Amino acid sequence: MKAVLAIDQGTTSTRSLLIDEATAVRAAFRVELVQSYPAAGWVEHDPEAIWRDVVSTARDALDKAVGLGLDVAAIGIANQRETCVLWDRESGQPIHPAIVWQDRRGADWCQRFIDDGLEPDVRNKTGLLLDSYFTASKLAWLLDTIPSARDLAERGRLAFGTIDCFLLWRLTGGKVHATDATNASRTLLFDIGKMAWCPELCRMFAIPMQILPQVRENDALFGMSERHVLGVSLPVTGMVGDQQAALIGQGCLGRGDAKITLGTGGFAMQNTGSHICHSEHRMLATVACYSAGAAHYAMEGAFFVAGAGVKWTRDKLGLVASSAETEVMARSLPDNAGVYLVPAFVGLGAPHWNPTARAVLTGMTFGTGPEHIVRAALECVAYQAADLLNAMTLDSGLTFDALKVDGGMVVNDWLCQFLADILDMSILRPANIETTALGAAFLAGTGAGIWSALPDATSRVPLDRHFVPTMAMTERNRLLSGWRDAVRHVLC
Repeated sequence: MKAVLAIDQGTTSTRSLLIDEATAVRAAFRVELVQSYPAAGWVEHDPEAIWRDVVSTARDALDKAVGLGLDVAAIGIANQRETCVLWDRESGQPIHPAIVWQDRRGADWCQRFIDDGLEPDVRNKTGLLLDSYFTASKLAWLLDTIPSARDLAERGRLAFGTIDCFLLWRLTGGKVHATDATNASRTLLFDIGKMAWCPELCRMFAIPMQILPQVRENDALFGMSERHVLGVSLPVTGMVGDQQAALIGQGCLGRGDAKITLGTGGFAMQNTGSHICHSEHRMLATVACYSAGAAHYAMEGAFFVAGAGVKWTRDKLGLVASSAETEVMARSLPDNAGVYLVPAFVGLGAPHWNPTARAVLTGMTFGTGPEHIVRAALECVAYQAADLLNAMTLDSGLTFDALKVDGGMVVNDWLCQFLADILDMSILRPANIETTALGAAFLAGTGAGIWSALPDATSRVPLDRHFVPTMAMTERNRLLSGWRDAVRHVLC
């Protein structure tokens, strides 16, 4: 049986999975990724650690494939978007740690452009807001801060890429410097209407265009992996940003189809077909998929803290030993007792886009215990999702008949039911929640001929559970009113 090696390089872990032609996950290998926080609002990864983990988990998966009798036909890569790597073309070595999408060090740079009135033109070209969440200001910071970096870049000595691009460079032994359109669309340097790097934006951020990778379709033949790297030479036939990968993996291929991924952060995305929907409510327009010469677009809203908030209650507060305990603690309470967490640990994302906001925990009394704080960390995920979907509906005019969910948090049944109640809509959880890896695999497998087309692959993914809303409207409105009051405290 044929299979695809899907590499899912995320913010907190690196995984390699074997996905067979029946879309079943036959094996998965995972290594946790350590983040560093060298200054307030700064978040970094070690690119060499990412590379070692990719090689280690991929080799484990390929060894397993032999034992399972699987014929691995191709590699698909999904990655944390917006994270920035700059490396030396001759040595192949990064010149600085990777600057992670959560990092805020470019906020002042973006604010200057906003103050100069440049954001409307940037939004028209890129579909994005001027925010340090995106890659351009991180790259500009590297070029201006690292000694000799700008000179080396202008001489063509350096290469820039998001994580997918860096991995492709390493897998192909430095032969291919390329990315895909979904990752390019998250840099603030890519014109999503023209589907090309934008010279005007590169000049604005003072980015030499010679350091940028070639942009290809998502299911293109990107290159062949070097045999000495993984022990076998395989074609890389799919690359995609993680949220677009989840959209594809969920089978959201039609206009109006929507999903939300609840992992480290929360990412809601709605397919808008061939139409670029420019938001009036600070949502994002982005490339959903680029294939066969045609671009398909999506509207997206992102909040920075979902599972990261639960991780905070575990690692910093010691309230739980594992994420699995949070469901039991949430169920132990009849209600939230008025306790709300606004998780602005690294600012607030959509629809507020406030990089200077900081987290607050409100409504506490002497009766507040660990279970209230843990429940607040879960509840805030649904409240943030409600803010996103309300803004997206106002912008696109497309209603949500149902919302598909994926990501590590959705194994929590209590959270999925609370999400259905707060959003007042059906929540669909697939039997296989590895939708990011599935999306990468579907693209690579389609590119390699395992499936005839994306709909052929996505139609094979079964549903696990359907959550329907049961909460009274008065209770829903009361909870959302309390949330909005808490958010006002953060924004004032």
